[in-house]
Amino acid sequence: MELLGRRQECATIDRMIAAVRSGESRVLVLHGGAGVGKTALLDYARRKPAGLRVLRAAGVESEMELAFAALHQLCGPLLDLLPRLPEVQRHALETVLGLRTGTPPDRFLVGLAVLSLLSEASEQSPLLCVVDDAQWLDRASAQTLSFVARRLLAESVALLFASREREPALIGLPELEITGLRDGDAHALLSSLTHAGLDRSIRDRIVAETRGNPLALVELPRGLSLTQIAGGLGLLRPGDSAPGHDSLPGHIERSFLNRIDGFAGPTRTLLLIAAAEPLGDPVLVWAAAERLGIDPAAALADGTDGLLSIDERVTFRHPLVRSAVYQAGEPRQRRAVHLALAEVTDETIDPDRRAWHRAAAAPGPDEEVAAELERSAGRAQARGGLAAAAAFLQRSVQLSLDTRQRVRRALAAAEATLAAGDFEAASRFADLARREATDEFPRARSELIRGHIAFSSGRTGEAPGALLAAAQRLEPHDMDLARETYLLAWGAALMAGDRPTLEATARSTAALPPREGGRRALDLVLDGYAELLVGRRPEAVRLLREATPLVIGLPLSDAMLWGWVANAVPPSIWDDAAMRELSDRQVEVVRAAGALAHLPLDLTAAGMATSFSGDLDRAAALAAEAETVASALGLPISPYVRLRLTALRGREPQASALLAETVARAEAKGEALGVAISQWSSAVLNNGLGRFTEAMAAARVASGISVIWVAEWALPELVEAAARVGSLDVAREALDRLTEITAPCDTDWAQGTLARCRALLSDAPPALFHEAIERLGRTGLRAELARAELLYGEWLRRNSRPTEAREHLRKAHEMFTGMGLEAFAERARRELLGTGEAVRKRTAEAPVRDELTAQERQIAVMARDGFSNPEVGERLFLSPRTVEWHLRKVFTKLGVTSRRQLREALPRDPASSPGP
Repeated sequence: MELLGRRQECATIDRMIAAVRSGESRVLVLHGGAGVGKTALLDYARRKPAGLRVLRAAGVESEMELAFAALHQLCGPLLDLLPRLPEVQRHALETVLGLRTGTPPDRFLVGLAVLSLLSEASEQSPLLCVVDDAQWLDRASAQTLSFVARRLLAESVALLFASREREPALIGLPELEITGLRDGDAHALLSSLTHAGLDRSIRDRIVAETRGNPLALVELPRGLSLTQIAGGLGLLRPGDSAPGHDSLPGHIERSFLNRIDGFAGPTRTLLLIAAAEPLGDPVLVWAAAERLGIDPAAALADGTDGLLSIDERVTFRHPLVRSAVYQAGEPRQRRAVHLALAEVTDETIDPDRRAWHRAAAAPGPDEEVAAELERSAGRAQARGGLAAAAAFLQRSVQLSLDTRQRVRRALAAAEATLAAGDFEAASRFADLARREATDEFPRARSELIRGHIAFSSGRTGEAPGALLAAAQRLEPHDMDLARETYLLAWGAALMAGDRPTLEATARSTAALPPREGGRRALDLVLDGYAELLVGRRPEAVRLLREATPLVIGLPLSDAMLWGWVANAVPPSIWDDAAMRELSDRQVEVVRAAGALAHLPLDLTAAGMATSFSGDLDRAAALAAEAETVASALGLPISPYVRLRLTALRGREPQASALLAETVARAEAKGEALGVAISQWSSAVLNNGLGRFTEAMAAARVASGISVIWVAEWALPELVEAAARVGSLDVAREALDRLTEITAPCDTDWAQGTLARCRALLSDAPPALFHEAIERLGRTGLRAELARAELLYGEWLRRNSRPTEAREHLRKAHEMFTGMGLEAFAERARRELLGTGEAVRKRTAEAPVRDELTAQERQIAVMARDGFSNPEVGERLFLSPRTVEWHLRKVFTKLGVTSRRQLREALPRDPASSPGP
């Protein structure tokens, strides 16, 4: 049955359901003011589908934040399907739903688990998931459902939301604005409500006053005589043609209150109890009523005029009834109702709801209730409910009597709100703790939190100094925490290129006493970095070499806290094998643990490490996965690997655009790391293209930035470019720096690179070139080896030794071509032509046909490499059915019918890493 005046809206819903029946997925957000008819459209959708399974959830207006409450409503009927999920996903979902205890799961892993659960359920029958009052969803559920909505494609699942405002978590999803009824439909609705005898002008006035809002049309004239209605509804100010959009809900609430005022006292109290119990549990409502001495028969003797229904659930005629009833209650009455609800709530079954009701009943600070709220925060945190934990802790702070306890809870609230992403609230609680603390340690911890806030919120220039100050204040109280904070300050300063903070951190670290119990991995890294900065490089290399196997084996907790700083250890000692092993290990650890928020950074590190091997296809796949994950999670990510690969390939137009974008973004954030990588990549690009003046300029900038390992990587580019343009003083200065840096690093990467650079400035280079080729040949750095072959071949040709030159130039050309380093390959080809050898211009065969989209290319390569559909889905945040849908398109475009044929159509580079 079509709704009055909603033909287009109903048709949109009909198309949505038809698409789901045909195997597709659809998402739609209905938004509009209170009473405009969103719930009626949801009811229409629920009545419509034959053969579809309907799942329901609704947000509830309440100050109580129960983590994943709406998700529990939606997924509760599907719990029998949990055993079908991958173990790590199943455990995550069971933890947040309170079915098991364990480590708080990554919230994005929870989203992936819900996506998989809905996909499994849709295998049995198409699904329609209806979510009402999305503006009141608990934050954890809203974030999870937003994640799921953005990943649905071909699962036979529909997600239909209704929200008053544009809920931030749902912005960007397909939406449909629901407005008031058109005049003709509004008149028809009025006529159906026994107001047919009204004069046309009066009906016109009512329609204008209500803006066609169906709830207002139904409720506001209720109980008014024709004479009263003739005078209008009183919604217009003088000179107004219609009331403001924001004023209608208030008028409707007053209309409800006018009706409630006529109820007997017990009935009004029963309504207030129901309004204060957000989950609509009838057992609790009746028990609280009995506790307050209310006789159910007396309370309902005259009914509630349809405003309240108590059966399996307690439901109000409209959410505005609930808010009107609750706000109209006197504070003393509300406290009494909450106390009754707390007393009838079982503290063993639902301790968190009991704690919240006790808090609402407290007339002032109450240490016992504050402690109970703190315990509730711990339980919420264990389920991964960061926003709920923060809310419990914030209320706990407000109710704390003891100053020390209030400071301790304020620090916990600051940490919880920071973890939940609310930087402003985190700052408020950190400031409160600092103001009220009576000793130094809490003040130091508040400074540490402020440093974390600065770093996490992107205030790159402020973070290093804040973290350094916190570390210095922590020293007398917790030396291990101080050392950990010094390391984070070091990492933040490196990203910002903050040389003064780097030097201050090194000085402070050097002055620390030896750690009791010996150095941990963190201590070795911190001390090694400090030695590096003050110029004691041999000692720095010794410490960092000792730290390397320890950081490769870091446990998850350390990897998530400071693993991103540890990624600089292997390149600082020029250990290419350890660089690849560490980055691959970090990806493996965080992926296995489901710590998905850390994946983009670790995948980026792995992609950068892989780029040195010349395996650009695998590096590109890692970069694409990093960007896919970051996009799915709504996290920022810088395209450093993509920029590096574009530069290596010598694709000048794309590289220039990406360079400009990356530099602008990095400079805006005060992030020197982005500028350093961009300028280093520009030097590589221009050296490949033979534009040595431009390469020298970029390399000089990169080598002067205080991002140590990137600055060191820029030095070989600077030596090569400066030598080619005849700026020998610049080249020798860069070579001197490189010699000092690599002297203590007895690795083939360090010594092979140094030999290659020395050869460019030597009077007798052949022996040095041979050493470079021999040493780099023992590494996995195929791109660096090919460049040594190229440089030697160029020198031989210029020195009239064409036969020998051809041998090295051919090797370089073949290697560059095989790796896809197109500009360097062209440079080698031109040199070969100079020796008299004709070489056809060619590039590496594209690993995937151009017809494929970027996502299809990712999926095709992963399928070729042996990943199953569920494994591909886990990595790309897609359901197995969506992966299958993409693969069907890939097969069609490539003209294949099996994975075996796919492997033939997309041959793997022999140097590529294997699949699982």
